[in-house]
Amino acid sequence: MKIIISNQLEQHPDTIIVPVIGNGAHEATLDAIEKHYDIKAAAALRQDFKAEHAEVHIVYTATQRLYLLGLGTKPSFTDVIRALRSLSYKYRQKLPAQLAVNLLHSNAGEAFVLWVEAAVTGLLLGTYRIGLFKTTDTGLHPFQQSDASLTIVVDEAHVPAAQAAATKATVVAETQMRIFDLVNAPSNKKVPTDLANWAADSGKRYNYRVETWSKEQIIATGLHALLAVNQGSNLPPSFIIMEYVPKGKPTCKVGLVGKGVTFDTGGLSIKPSANMHLMKSDMGGAAAVLGAMELVARLQLQVHVIGIIPATENSVDSRSVKPGDVIGSYSGKTIEVIDTDAEGRLILADALAYMVKHFNPDYLIDLATLTGSTVRTFGYHAAAIFSNNDQLCEALIRTGERTGELLWRLPLWDAYKDDIKSDVADVRNFSGRPVGGAISAAKFLEAFIGEHPAWAHLDIAGVALTDSEFSSQKSATAYGVRLLLEFLFELEKSTN
Repeated sequence: MKIIISNQLEQHPDTIIVPVIGNGAHEATLDAIEKHYDIKAAAALRQDFKAEHAEVHIVYTATQRLYLLGLGTKPSFTDVIRALRSLSYKYRQKLPAQLAVNLLHSNAGEAFVLWVEAAVTGLLLGTYRIGLFKTTDTGLHPFQQSDASLTIVVDEAHVPAAQAAATKATVVAETQMRIFDLVNAPSNKKVPTDLANWAADSGKRYNYRVETWSKEQIIATGLHALLAVNQGSNLPPSFIIMEYVPKGKPTCKVGLVGKGVTFDTGGLSIKPSANMHLMKSDMGGAAAVLGAMELVARLQLQVHVIGIIPATENSVDSRSVKPGDVIGSYSGKTIEVIDTDAEGRLILADALAYMVKHFNPDYLIDLATLTGSTVRTFGYHAAAIFSNNDQLCEALIRTGERTGELLWRLPLWDAYKDDIKSDVADVRNFSGRPVGGAISAAKFLEAFIGEHPAWAHLDIAGVALTDSEFSSQKSATAYGVRLLLEFLFELEKSTN
């Protein structure tokens, strides 16, 4: 899709989207729209259109069709994305391949350039359809046609910044949609080696280093916890190491670790059947790391970034690890397995220990769809964050507020250490109590970071897959991709 940044009002395509803030000032915006487009039905327009979020009012002039798009009061960056994505998705049968977005009347103020990025991102994400394996042709979105073009109309002074924002938005949306596909794919179409192949293909395409380890290499390295989880699967595990090193001097080094369980039955501590099909998304943390690594390379940030993904199924078999078993780990610590459905923390333990020992990053962040406890606490609106570093934690929370990927901090107090105390091993993987589950999981992970001083754990169980208007069942959100990217952008700026 060709994107054009223009300051010429008279060169619009026939169909134009005009975003409008509904904060009382939209009356003045409507005045300007009526004057420019010579709209006659002014009274009816003011009565019907209140600029509520995602509200659409179509106005026809003698030569053009206007989609007045409400953004609600005080719209955030993510509000603008959601409104444009909704319009793009719902009106796919009506929108033409050549479209304009007129931001001259948007009264966006200082957030103008962010609106450009949000508008392009939202319209492109609206082209995504979840039917990966449908045999009937659902047809192309107009923006996916070869002659598609999007004109963004801005003030002349904003043209250079708007062009950069549109370019970034296109890249981010493309990668986010690839992550949608990955998370939405069923487990028989997404085995651990598929994650490894995705990473290898991305690394080759965008010029960053990727290692994908076979089971033999994993055994030789001593990733015992990953191997224990994998025992019940007939599919081999993968251990994926990605590294992006900028051409210039990096500002800092960041380690990202993502849980890559491609399907989670719960093992012998088997899950209820009602929602087990959704466990295809138990690699949501891995997906966030894959997407962030690809975008860091595509946008060429001046940050040294390492991504590690331990990938496996958690299946049921006579060889499956059993509750009460004691297993080893890469760090050398022994682990008593109380619950085989607390498997994500086991594979993360090996990956975190490996990251710290071999890369020693300045900042260490892991993401995982880890506990139902987080879902019961926050529902489907926010992820939990745990950290031993206030500065890192606050930076991630602020970034999440900007990107709409919300985080709320939970404690890492040593009072919870008893939850992972074992009589027969160094630690146990589950407290056995139906309380504080997300916290005890974080305390378990903390035991494997080698006292790293700047670590954050993000439990994204409730936000990696959610209900939306874009699918009839829960579908992927790509949560964490933009959060990590924008955090790294801010880190790059603050350490320059």
